[in-house]
Amino acid sequence: MFVFQRYSLRQLLAPALLWLTIALPAVAQTSQNSYPQTSGSVPSGPATSELLHLSLRDAIQMALRYNLGGIESSEDTRAARGQRLVALSSLLPQVSAGAAENVSQYSTATLGIKVPGIPSVIGPFSYSTVQANLSQTLFSYQSIQHFRAARTAEQAAQLSYDDMLDVITLTVGVAYIEVIDTISRIAAEEALVLNAQALYDQALDEFQAGTSPKIDVTRTGVQLHTEQYNLSVARNNFAIAKLNLARAIGLPLGQTFDLADQLPYADLAPPSVEEALSKAYSSRSDFRAALSSVKSAEQQLSSVRGERYPVLAVNGDYGLQGATYDHSHGAFTFQAGVSIPIFTGERIKGEITEAEADLRKRRAEAENLRGQIDYDVRTAYLNLQAAKEQVEVARQNEDLANENLGRSKERFASGVTDSVEVVQAEQSLASANDQYITSLTSHNVAKLQLARALGIARTDYSQYLSAK
Repeated sequence: MFVFQRYSLRQLLAPALLWLTIALPAVAQTSQNSYPQTSGSVPSGPATSELLHLSLRDAIQMALRYNLGGIESSEDTRAARGQRLVALSSLLPQVSAGAAENVSQYSTATLGIKVPGIPSVIGPFSYSTVQANLSQTLFSYQSIQHFRAARTAEQAAQLSYDDMLDVITLTVGVAYIEVIDTISRIAAEEALVLNAQALYDQALDEFQAGTSPKIDVTRTGVQLHTEQYNLSVARNNFAIAKLNLARAIGLPLGQTFDLADQLPYADLAPPSVEEALSKAYSSRSDFRAALSSVKSAEQQLSSVRGERYPVLAVNGDYGLQGATYDHSHGAFTFQAGVSIPIFTGERIKGEITEAEADLRKRRAEAENLRGQIDYDVRTAYLNLQAAKEQVEVARQNEDLANENLGRSKERFASGVTDSVEVVQAEQSLASANDQYITSLTSHNVAKLQLARALGIARTDYSQYLSAK
């Protein structure tokens, strides 16, 4: 007679699944880029000896400050702001000032002067100058459009940063839920170990009393060791899940902590799919950033075409010159002119072709993201509905498995059946526990993914997860 041992695929692959779920969440791929950098962070400082009670809100707030993805996106926004300022500078007056003390000596031969009576060397002589310079582009269509493109690009970078914060919220929320998942599995496995131990002790007592065969002791011993092994796997997965969470939020290295929130099952009544899609298109920062990128590319194309237009500019300087600063007089120059490109060797045409290609690329990316949002929302609804149904079925299955185990243990104690029935009942309960815990985790993740699909994970995550 065979005893089937339970080796859950989820348990065997749990470390890899945890990493993939946290570092590269499927629904987090809501744009052309995934965000693997959200699994890393900059540690927030030295660890303390106190046990930190970490709530979901605290974890997300820490991640918004220390997560690597947020830091990099914030710096990208600063870089875009710097590019806008550089573009603005070409439209503003450029003023400089300086002072100099000059000493010179000239050879008249190098100047082509060969006049009797004029010395061959003039100098050395010295003079002082104080001068201010001003230059101003009065009209440049290219510079105007280039500034507008840079300004729109800065807006797109800010929206991308807002979207990154939404992705970070999803990443940290999933990591937090995974820790809760592993805690539940440890509790379930500990209960199974106690049941297996009690069954083994009973089989051993009956064997020693001569009322049960040796095979029952062996069979129940194998089951006990199997549950102890599964408990060890669950504890290891718990430790790894905590490390993943700590890495994502920037906890000090080596900081001990536990979770303050449990996130129990709470049903969610979302709006209709049509209402959700309308909300997502208006709320998703990545989609708004994509539209801003299209607008910026259009303005950049206009800027390149503007290179063919005339440029009107003025510049001048005024200063004091003399043998010394006390004995100086005013000197100035002023210039105004128009520059018109006549032949540029196909340079402008090449830049226009490049800008047109970039614009088409940005438009394609925006339309792809529109389709991705539709996919995200509909997938989130399907996952949420499926998870809700799975929770109900798994809860009923767990109740039946508990009832079945209780009856099997009674039958074994009364000698009606052997240990095979009890072992199989224990395995059925373990499978039911695993399904119930998985369904609860899937339901919470599905709710968080729906909030992300709508673009409101950072602001409304607590409402979707019923977190404090």
